[in-house]
Formats: sequence, C-alpha cells, structure tokens
Amino acid sequence: MNANKPYLIDAIVGNGSMLAAFGRTGTLYRLWWPHIDFPQHADAVRSGIRTTGQMTDWLDGDQWTHTAAYEEDTNIFTIASANTGLPLSVNSRYFAIPDRDVLVMEHTFRNDGYEPLEFEWLTHSSFHVQESQLYNTTLFEPSEDALLHYRSGTFFALSSANVCTKFQSGHAWNAAQSGQLNGNIIDMQPDGALAWDIRLPAHGDTVTLPIYIAAGDSRPSVWAKLQEAKSKSSSQWANETAGYWHRFLEEAAPCPTDAGPIKRLYNRSLLTFKLMADKQTGSIVAAPEFDETFSRCGGYAYCWGRDAAFITTAFDKAGLYSLSEKFYDWALTAQDPDGSWQQRHYHDGSLAPSWGLQIDEGASIIWGMWQHYSVRSDREFAERVWPAVQRGADFLFASLDPETGFPLPSNDLWEEREAEHTYSAAAVYGALRAAASFGRLLLDIEPANRWDAAADRIADAIATLGWNEEADSFYRGLKLTVPEHAYTQETAQGRSGYIVPVLKDYRKHILDRDPIVDISLLGLSVPFAAVAADDPHMRSTADTIERLLTVPGVGGIKRYEDDHYIGGNPWILTTLWLAHYRIQTGSYEEAKRLLQWAVEHQTETGLLPEQVDRTTGNTAWVVPLTWSHAMYVLAVTMLADHGQI
Repeated sequence: MNANKPYLIDAIVGNGSMLAAFGRTGTLYRLWWPHIDFPQHADAVRSGIRTTGQMTDWLDGDQWTHTAAYEEDTNIFTIASANTGLPLSVNSRYFAIPDRDVLVMEHTFRNDGYEPLEFEWLTHSSFHVQESQLYNTTLFEPSEDALLHYRSGTFFALSSANVCTKFQSGHAWNAAQSGQLNGNIIDMQPDGALAWDIRLPAHGDTVTLPIYIAAGDSRPSVWAKLQEAKSKSSSQWANETAGYWHRFLEEAAPCPTDAGPIKRLYNRSLLTFKLMADKQTGSIVAAPEFDETFSRCGGYAYCWGRDAAFITTAFDKAGLYSLSEKFYDWALTAQDPDGSWQQRHYHDGSLAPSWGLQIDEGASIIWGMWQHYSVRSDREFAERVWPAVQRGADFLFASLDPETGFPLPSNDLWEEREAEHTYSAAAVYGALRAAASFGRLLLDIEPANRWDAAADRIADAIATLGWNEEADSFYRGLKLTVPEHAYTQETAQGRSGYIVPVLKDYRKHILDRDPIVDISLLGLSVPFAAVAADDPHMRSTADTIERLLTVPGVGGIKRYEDDHYIGGNPWILTTLWLAHYRIQTGSYEEAKRLLQWAVEHQTETGLLPEQVDRTTGNTAWVVPLTWSHAMYVLAVTMLADHGQI
C-alpha cells in the first residue's frame, strides 16, 4: 500500500523493545519489535475522517494542518491537527507503554463549531510482518473487537477501548477510502481497516478514541496484552508513561545549564539515548532504519563500535551508567574468536552486512571500556571485560604494519576507502593505552608494557610519517587503495605509488599518501590523545579543517574536502567534533558558536539529524542519529567542565 516511505521521519517513540517511527501527520511508517533494530513490521498505519457521502480525508492529506512536538521531558509524541474544511480539531498522543509490548495512538476530537458534527474515524493498518509482504494474514476477532496481523509466530493486534462499527480484513485500502468496509473476517493479505462513529453534538464537545497496537509471539499472548491495555484509560497509560520518563531524567545527571534551548535539547538527547538502547541486549542502534531497500545508503539500523564509543562516553557524562555497562556486556558477545570486532552487528551480536574489517571499530570498544571504568572505578567490570580486552589488544598489536607503524590497511571510519588511516591509527593508539591501563590495574604488567610500547610507536609514526607540510594538516592516511584509472591519473601528475599482486591474478593500485583534509583527523587529539591538543601541527590541522570544510552560507562542517554522500552536506556531529577540539584548546567562544549551530539545526520535534542540507539548511538525512546526540551532550558537558556554560 505504501511503496514510498519517507526517508526523513519526524518522531520516534518506544520502550527499549518496541520502537515506532512517525511522520508529523501521525502516520506510523515503521515498527520494530522485539528488538529496536530488526525486524521491522509495519508497512503503514494511517487514520482519517469520512463524512456522509464523502471520501475519507486522511490525516496526511491536504485538508489538515499540524503542529508536532514531544510532550516536554517525555517520549510522548503529540500532534495538534486542524481540518481546513470542518470546524474540527484533533489532538493526538503517540507513545509506547514502558515494560509492555503496547503502542498507544490516542485521538481526542473537539467540535470547534456551533453545529453538531458526525463522522466516521477510519484506521487502515498494513503490516509486512517480519519484513515480508508474503504469507501475511489479517483477521477480525469479534471477541476482542480487534484486527490481528500475523505471520510465522509474530502477531500484532489493533483495537480500541471504543467498540468499532465497521471492519474489513484484506484488500482494505480502497474500501477505507470510501468507507465501505465489507465485514470480511479473514484474508491472506497484509492489511485491514476499522471504523468508529464519532458524534460531537455541541461546541466544545470532545470524544477520545484510544487505539492500541499490541505485539506478541502467539494469539493468547497478544490478546492478553491487548486486554491489559484496555483495562485502563489511555489517559492513565499516558500519565504512567510520562511519570516513567520524568523519573528517568530525574535519575540522570541534570543539564549543567538552565539555558532553555540548550537544556531542552540536552534532555531530548537523553530521552533519545534510552530509545536507542536495546532493553534486552544493551546494544545501541545508530539510527532507526529508514532506507530498507538500501536505495541510497547501506543501512543504519545496526550497532557500530565506533558510534558506541562516543555514545557510551556521553551516557556516562549524563549519568546513564547502566546503559554503558549493559552495552559493554553486549560487546563481549559480539567479539570474534581472534579478538576483533567486525564493522557492525545486529543487536543479537551476530554479524551484520558489512564492507570488511574496519579496525577502529574494535579499537573504539576497548578505548570506551576504559573510559567507562575511569568514571565508575568498578573493579568487577574491569575483571569481567579483561579477557576480551586482552584478545582485542593482541589482535590490534598483531595488525600493526612493521614498515609504517600504522595499523595495516582496512576500511576508514566512513566505510568508503581502504588505507592505513591516520584516524584508525589514533583509535588503535587509544585502545592500546586503554588495554595497558587495564593490565596495570589487574597487575598483568608484561602485556601492558608491550601495548604501551606499541602505542608509543604509533604516536611516533603519526608525528613522523603523518604530517603533510603542503596542506598544513596531517595526512588522512598512508597506502591508499584506489581504482586503476585513478592511480594512472594521479601518478601521471607526480604522486607516488605502487602496484601489488593480491588474490588470484588481481592487483591493487596504491598511492603512498592520502592528502584529503578530513574532520576525523581531530580524533588524533579528541578523543584518543595520540597527539596533544595544543601541538602546533594539531592546531594547524584544526584551522585547516575549519577553513576548508566550513560550508558557505549554511555553515557547519562537512566530513572532508570532496565529500559527495547525499550531496556533501555539513553534519551535526562533525561540527560538534570541531567544538570539542576548540574546548580542549580554550577557544570557548568558537566552541559555543559551533554548539549554537547544532541547536539551530535540530528538527521541529527537537531531534538531531545526521546532516543539514548545504543549500537550504533543512534536515537532509537520518533522523535521529544517536552519534549526533552524543556529540551534543559531550560538547555541553565539556563546556561545563571548563566552567564555560
């Protein structure tokens, strides 16, 4: 029914095991359960009104205006809708009940005119259960007054506390348009529809219609969950849910400033963190998936160790220690026997689709483990992760190139090129220092000394081989693999390189240096400390980054010089990364300016995207990106640590 879902969504709600993505008109576009990364079950769920003799006027149609926001300090999404053709307003709330597999969509109708209003409210639900359009069944269960969508052990029941007046299972979209639901009980089709009669006799009259979507692994379980949902009013559930989120924020570290815009986005970031952390496993999703067919990207609903290291550091700054600890317990299950962590994983710890080894992923996890220990000083945690740290550090140690001292070629943090990347070298440096710190803590001195010595060699290699005098910046990397045509073109212009045989009769074309200026070079200093923040070469690199990567007009910092991904836009996290560096070197006003840019480019509902359109300044891609929110919280708390906020 809904072949063209939007890439950009406006809000998410959830409870750690259920995650739902909505548009600003109230259409439910995606629903994940029982994990927040996979599988996704919804095609679309949308609602609208039909007056006598008319076609259904869907909420996402042209006859409505909407104001969307989160209820303050909660993950309850609210929409105020007004019909341009009728004196009717609809106030809707969308939320997942904590600790229950139930999503609530509550609509309160108000007669804003002086004549009686009567209409049908229709909800059309289409589910591709377990991410498949095949073998879905939809049935209407009279005893529950509910539609049931199911496939292969996964069941979704949709109903209201108000009794419906019409229903249809299967082939329901056209029928819902006209309101002529035919009463079909069951069909091997993915969709169905329900209708309710609404009467508002006088000015100011209101009627509330709560709609529940319950999830379960059997019919008895889903009916039990639906019955529990109906046992209380939607207002009671909303109050309990609001209380849950208020307590969550009260138990976290408060925002270090009362400045309204900064505090609101800080709290929204913490609330988003909780939604992005899998309740069952502790894994952290980079973003709710929005490009299921991989038409424009490689997907985002996975866990990356790179993202997670920044995110868990932000968790700890925000006092969300249990989320960090649960993530690192999960990370132990995702490590390969050789000590590596692969590029990205599903939340059950299994390998996700990837482009091959990205050595900074595992390095970031080891570094992050020590950051968490440094905050909590929990020896039991250190002892628990120590075997994985040993295996991981030994893998990194064995991966160093004896010729350069950098890690051997792997994918870069942006997953776009193979080389011995300078950022990856800094991440491995940070990991080896962290592993050595664990070793000394636990009195295992020999490997600690060995890893420290290797980290020293990496720092020396960065200083001696990594500096690009011509660009006044560090090189992005060494031994860059390029296509044959690029190699021919570059070497003809004087760049040095070589060709090496690889598998079968294939060859790799390698350039000695990668001179492109990249925001990730800040990682040498912040956060991995392989180069001191006040080192003259580091200062020059940061200044070169700001000069070359600031986007004219719109502002903000893009990833690197020739970035073309989604048009080469400025990113929230890259802009805040520069803010982190400026804080480290005492340039506080510059850091505040960069922080303000991020605040100004949040979405209508207070979420931080990945990118901002380089021309319009509008949200351009991925909402929300957990890494963006982490970089924001880190920037705010870093400023506070320096007495600047």
